[in-house]
Amino acid sequence: MTRTWVLFALLPAIVGATSQTPLIASSWSHTAPKPTNQFKWPIRRVAIIGAGPGGLISYRELSDAGFNVHVYERDNSPGGNWHYTEETPVDAPVPNVDISVGDYTPSLPPKGVKYPYVEEYHNKSVASQLRRAHRAPKPVWASLKSNAPAPIQQIRELPWPKGTPWELPHRKLIQYLRAFASWHGINNNDGSPNISYNTRVELVEKRYNEDGNEVGWTLTLKTVVQTGPSTTTATWTQEAFDAVVVATGRYNAPNIPNIEGLEEWAKRFPDHISHSRQYRRPQPYANKTVLIVGAATSGGEISRDINPYANTIYQSIRPDKATVPHFNLSLFFHRLPLNTTVVPEIKRFHAPGSHFKDGRVELVNGTVLTGIDHIIFGTGFRYTYPFLPQYHNSSLGLNDTIPRGEGIQPIVTDGTHLRSLYLDSFYIEEPTLAFVNVNFGLQSFTYAEFVSLAVAKVWAGKADFPSTPELWKRYDEIVEERKGYGRHFQFLGAERTQNNLRFFQGWLNDAAAKYGGRQIDGLPKELEEISRIWTTVRFGAPIYFANTLNTLINGNLSSFGINEQVLEGPGSGLSQEEYETLAHDSVYNDYW
Repeated sequence: MTRTWVLFALLPAIVGATSQTPLIASSWSHTAPKPTNQFKWPIRRVAIIGAGPGGLISYRELSDAGFNVHVYERDNSPGGNWHYTEETPVDAPVPNVDISVGDYTPSLPPKGVKYPYVEEYHNKSVASQLRRAHRAPKPVWASLKSNAPAPIQQIRELPWPKGTPWELPHRKLIQYLRAFASWHGINNNDGSPNISYNTRVELVEKRYNEDGNEVGWTLTLKTVVQTGPSTTTATWTQEAFDAVVVATGRYNAPNIPNIEGLEEWAKRFPDHISHSRQYRRPQPYANKTVLIVGAATSGGEISRDINPYANTIYQSIRPDKATVPHFNLSLFFHRLPLNTTVVPEIKRFHAPGSHFKDGRVELVNGTVLTGIDHIIFGTGFRYTYPFLPQYHNSSLGLNDTIPRGEGIQPIVTDGTHLRSLYLDSFYIEEPTLAFVNVNFGLQSFTYAEFVSLAVAKVWAGKADFPSTPELWKRYDEIVEERKGYGRHFQFLGAERTQNNLRFFQGWLNDAAAKYGGRQIDGLPKELEEISRIWTTVRFGAPIYFANTLNTLINGNLSSFGINEQVLEGPGSGLSQEEYETLAHDSVYNDYW
């Protein structure tokens, strides 16, 4: 039994486009932008926050375009979420904290100090905890592997060697990303002046000249390094930039559902409740009874990992009621081992007893679970950018808005989605702030190339870009198309991803013909067949899936919100094409 999963979404079968014209069906397929948007200041110096795949590819594109680029990475190595360590992240807060500090609370020096400002820590335990929280160990476990074949999960500039096995362990992926960083001279052993490791961005704010005019951005930075056996030094600095790329990924703020009684349990027994980002190995759960909340990417695959060791696994799932395009989670339940006990969602945690195993967990159907040794929440993450507090507004409801012109338009509200971004990248109110790889249901190694090239061309004045009113008009059309805000707002999936890439290709290649600069090719046609083979091998035939899931939940499909047509596949209300689309979307699931 294979017990593997992937942290990044992967692109479904995409045929290389030969046309330079954006498709009408694309989410962003409007007529070509007109050169009417003028930036408030010239753009020469660019900061990139994050050295994962998106940040590394953005560095390449912006550097090649002639910008003075500097990357800031809070960890001690490139690679983003693929950087595995045995060290685990700090405990996830229960309940969730305000989304503006969902990842961390910014650490700023006393007001009025001169930079650089330095503090030393001599308490070994305090210093160790400081470094741990600062670098934020990633949500990768020891046995994790990619769920996509190597030919699909690669940066096109650096193809995998011929004969590379399709299934990639995380150690191979981090070596690959480090090689890419080295090729561009910014690995952590290259001594490059263009990247700062162990450096967290604490604040990004507008910069003003003596006349009070906006002239760029100021970054407040904190570098934490161990300087001796029991000494750690924190150094705060400030740097000025003309533009900022945010490439910090989507797995930073752990999400713990607000379930009645859970907070009291977490305070009483913190060592027995964890978020999936802290999981590393199955051995600690040997002969234990484990309740896993969630059965999507992390919950389902952790369940597979600990199954040979645990005594009993309860897998709590809730109905999938979404009516907008999203990952159909029903397709993932068949990966759960047959001896897993699937139960409905949790209604409440009864008052804890003197021992954790004495606790009573009540489900929505009235069943009460007891004798549990550990609870793992595989309930995902929320969007958050603590260094941009001015663009968070948690006071807004799901579809509440601020009238334009009457206040700052937020980027983050409740953490389920991002707002105010053209192409899910450029902040409409100030397009010198851009985001890379914020969508899911795509291949981040590939998608980042198209988005970052667009950012480089727009900032260099080598691609037409709409005026602010036109940006808002196009954005409003997307909100309507996606049926409002919510947790699936940034979802792309197979069809949207394909159309978006063709839109980028047409727009950017037209710009290259008009203004000069490099063109971008579509993806090779053979990925379609590779994707089809991989999907079939990983998910098997629909009838096998249906039989497996019926065994897990005793045939009670409707109580779990499961679409029987999805289980039965073609011939039961779904066409072959519709079923394959669902399968392709789900095999590239990065919805934690």
